Amino acid sequence: MSDVRVGAVLIAGPTASGKSALGIRLAQALDGVVINADSMQVYRDLRVITARPTQEDEAEAPHRLYGHVDAAVNFSVGRYVADAIAVLRDIGATKLPIFVGGTGLYFKALTEGLSDMPPVPEEVREQVRRECEGLETPELHRLLLERDPETARTLRPSDRLRVQRALEILAATGRPLVSFHGAREPGPLTDRPVVKLFLAPDRDELRRRIDRRFEVMMEQGALDEVRALGRRNLDPMLPAMRAHGVPGLLAHLRGEISLEEAIAKGQGDTRRYAKRQFTWFRHQLADWQWVEPEQGFEAVMARINGPSDSPRPSDRR
Repeated sequence: MSDVRVGAVLIAGPTASGKSALGIRLAQALDGVVINADSMQVYRDLRVITARPTQEDEAEAPHRLYGHVDAAVNFSVGRYVADAIAVLRDIGATKLPIFVGGTGLYFKALTEGLSDMPPVPEEVREQVRRECEGLETPELHRLLLERDPETARTLRPSDRLRVQRALEILAATGRPLVSFHGAREPGPLTDRPVVKLFLAPDRDELRRRIDRRFEVMMEQGALDEVRALGRRNLDPMLPAMRAHGVPGLLAHLRGEISLEEAIAKGQGDTRRYAKRQFTWFRHQLADWQWVEPEQGFEAVMARINGPSDSPRPSDRR
């Protein structure tokens, strides 16, 4: 490995900002391994619709934690951290870990640790899931508001997954979910010196790239991929079933909307998600350096190699 002064490089940013290409370039330059930090790219069923690195990309540099989880699994942040720890242990000091993705909670768990959340027994999870069936998401939030108002006030009424998770924790422990947020276990990168970079493209250009990338996904077989996923008849609340583009394309395959409407829905959902990514990182991980994507490689190399005469990329927020 190169004479690197850091223990890991973290590359985050909104979808379609060029993170994957930068990760590969850095891995080649620094003898590194690209480690996934995207909650949807863990699913093996969803290579195309999640813009997972292609087989050609993976041949350019070592990649880990991509497509290693079945779509039937309700993958969690805790399980991701456990997998990341295993990868870090496996590569040891032989290669530089380069975490690449857009899931802020993954990065926060890696660097700051996880809340000491109790496990939920499977029978309790199934009981809550049965209770939630047939309820619209706002109704579910009102149910949580009755039982656990403190936690309910911290969650968006439209965030069905987290509302249901709060109900599961309450049913399993009798305690509000927010009561577990104080105690934290250190993250695997907590004590490592790390470079933390957020790629911040021009917003108008990003919207164009998102729309075009969805069109390319369709050309590359996204509809067939979603059709195969639909044939598995999985729980529609599973994370893989809610990946951007999947609900709309499934609705089209059921004959409920046109293909054009499904594509527009996937593009719109992805644009709104990118906007939330900007907001989340700005408020939750304020110590990250923000750069334009074209400056990403030079910014990382400058941080690794120390001060130089070249100007530092602006922290455009």
